[in-house]
Amino acid sequence: MLNFTVGPVMSSEVVLAIGAEQVPYFRTAEFSELMLENEQLVKKFANATSDSRAVFLTCSGSGGMEAAIMNTLTNHDKALVINGGSFGERFVELLTLHDIPFTEIKMEKGKALKPEHLAPYEGKGYTAFLFQKHETSTGVHYDTKLISDFCKRNACFMIVDTISTFLADHFDMTDLNAGVMITGSQKALACPPGIAVMILAPSALERIENTKCYCQYLDLKLALKNQVRGQTPWTPAVGVLRQINARLKEIDTAGGAMAEVERTARLAEYFRNKLKEYDLPFTIISESLSNAVTPLHPTTQSAYQIFQILKDEYGMWICPNGGDMKDNVFRVGHIGCLTESDYDQLLKAFIDLKDKKFI
Repeated sequence: MLNFTVGPVMSSEVVLAIGAEQVPYFRTAEFSELMLENEQLVKKFANATSDSRAVFLTCSGSGGMEAAIMNTLTNHDKALVINGGSFGERFVELLTLHDIPFTEIKMEKGKALKPEHLAPYEGKGYTAFLFQKHETSTGVHYDTKLISDFCKRNACFMIVDTISTFLADHFDMTDLNAGVMITGSQKALACPPGIAVMILAPSALERIENTKCYCQYLDLKLALKNQVRGQTPWTPAVGVLRQINARLKEIDTAGGAMAEVERTARLAEYFRNKLKEYDLPFTIISESLSNAVTPLHPTTQSAYQIFQILKDEYGMWICPNGGDMKDNVFRVGHIGCLTESDYDQLLKAFIDLKDKKFI
């Protein structure tokens, strides 16, 4: 199967080979060294400050989202949250669950964030700002400089979900003055699911120290204490952490984060140009695209039916949507171990469906 979803994605042969090995015991000096190297490399790729910290939680990226809220926010905060799709809605649900006062900036699906969306909240006493750098469900890549400037003017603590966009689009944690960055192992890191990666700036570390977390498993104080020695408080997804280490080294050897972003951008551009060249009956729905994914509205057929037929008859996965977008939008990812020739096969399948009058 060829996988054009946005997670899990295609993995390299090096990553796959580690997955075939026996999982080693992890309370060892060797595993600690690996974990400390993981921390150093993810901080490097995010351009985090030297006094920032990284932790690795055995859960999905959504676990990282919840951990960020539970460990850094209290009911004394007043948060702003962007809700432009399924994952913005998840932040809204988490803030509601944990009784954090918040205001929701509701975005139309596919629409870019603009200054007028933030203007009503200037000088209104907000203390935190939560958003997806890339709302994966609709393929909208938000203007992080616009948000960062707002946060700096209004002294807002920034929590940013970069789960689908880290290593696919440029991200500079120091320049943005972000407090928390969250990503996941199964996106551009191109490893199996199971690990949420969090980078915590000094502003986040201070909040964590002064916030009582009402969950032992997601208590970042415990995660930070153990990561000092390259360990985790609980048994982690050892194999995935070893795969992450191999993948981070692959990226570093190939030129680092910028080279990986540029590689992903070239794949996205190649695919989007070919859509136009072949005059396929799809409309890109996002006003502000990420390199990570192309969100498409089929003009002649149900998006979910296209997903099903590609899976069952052509041996390819594209990314379906749920809810009210199930029949209207599918997404083609550009992260993971993919090449232009892989996209040629997907495009050939689309052309075949067009010739058969299915799309």
